[in-house]
Amino acid sequence: NLRDMTSWNHTVVTYFQFSPFSSIPEIQGSLFCLVLLMYLSTLVGNILIIVITMVDAALHSPMYFFLKNLSFLEISYTTSTIPKMLVNFLTKRKGISFLGCAAQMYAFSVLGITECCLLAAMAYDRYVAICHPLHYTTMMSWNTCFLLSAVSWLTGVLLALGQTAFIFTLPYCGPNRINHFFCDLLPLLKLACVDTYKNEITIYIIAVLFIMVPFLLIVVSYVQILHTILKMPSAGGKRKTFSTCFSHLVVVTLFYGSAIVTYLRPKAFYSSSSNKLLSLSYTLMSPMMNPLIYSLRNKEVKQALKRLIAKN
Repeated sequence: NLRDMTSWNHTVVTYFQFSPFSSIPEIQGSLFCLVLLMYLSTLVGNILIIVITMVDAALHSPMYFFLKNLSFLEISYTTSTIPKMLVNFLTKRKGISFLGCAAQMYAFSVLGITECCLLAAMAYDRYVAICHPLHYTTMMSWNTCFLLSAVSWLTGVLLALGQTAFIFTLPYCGPNRINHFFCDLLPLLKLACVDTYKNEITIYIIAVLFIMVPFLLIVVSYVQILHTILKMPSAGGKRKTFSTCFSHLVVVTLFYGSAIVTYLRPKAFYSSSSNKLLSLSYTLMSPMMNPLIYSLRNKEVKQALKRLIAKN
């Protein structure tokens, strides 16, 4: 796995090994079946959401435009890590090439940062719909929707490019064992042959800016939404209005809860086993739950699904 180095500053690791997800070999097969079932459920659920929002004219609105984007993100997000994890369950050589690791980290980072921004855009959409309903069609025009989506993706693409280059220009000269099931930032930094204190500080700053700033925008949006809902005269009107944003609020809680604990908790509380479980939560659990949350809590989606089934 190593090649001769001409200089200490040159990377000599050409292959990274992942540590097993569990230290108990007997349960590897059961874990493979469980993760595979969850992954297939994620694909089916999110593809169904995309199909419904595309073919049903009643769902051609900004809210479902963002939901369609979110479902595409979730499919890509899980696919960037889970298939490789499934292969590693079945093989003895649980690893990935240096370039493959860089590609996986880049894809994962692009999609994670984009999702943070997209969830903030979805919160803004709900804020405008509830707090400024008379101006909704002008404030949330299709041009605005496309712009918010494009900015989310562009932020993810550019920031992830810099972040990945930042990590993979460090010297890696052994060991090459990543204590994780995919190429994540913090476990990789532990393998670098130099002091990574400044790199860790930079990653925390980026995490605060691009995890917490969108999160704070979401919080501000929902404070305004709750303030507007509480001023409504009828209890039925309050329930109906709140139900339109409840699904998004649950998705935000699932995604941000695990992401904030993973990347922003103090180093003293960091452990590889808990980090794997938290990472599995936002790489697989949240994407799998999102279609269920949006379909079970949303009458329009359920009605569109019934119409699709009846049509076929």
